Amino acid sequence: MIIQITGKGIELTPAIKDYASQKVESLNKFYNNRITMAEIVVGINNRHHRKGDMFIAEFKLDVPGKSLFSAKQAENLYFAIDQVKDYLQGELKKYKLKQRISEKDKKISRKNKEYQVEL
Repeated sequence: MIIQITGKGIELTPAIKDYASQKVESLNKFYNNRITMAEIVVGINNRHHRKGDMFIAEFKLDVPGKSLFSAKQAENLYFAIDQVKDYLQGELKKYKLKQRISEKDKKISRKNKEYQVEL
């Protein structure tokens, strides 16, 4: 899996890079090591005049046949990364289940289309 990490308004430290890459690699086990690419954007969003500075985390995962995206905001950068990881974990499970069901339907439809020869 190829992992790209970029910072938006903050300097990326090795600790942030390691934490984000560990979270993305932990998602790989939910899709049988078939995630091809992960783009991560972490940074600070200072548009919230009442809440102060809010940290953002955005993950984009490329899996065969689909691209999954999630973005979350929190007061702590690590908490935002955890929220994105938890959301994408559920999305990967749903997508995997949907693929499994469609594969079973294809097999059933093939069996129904087989020719039956009567003698």
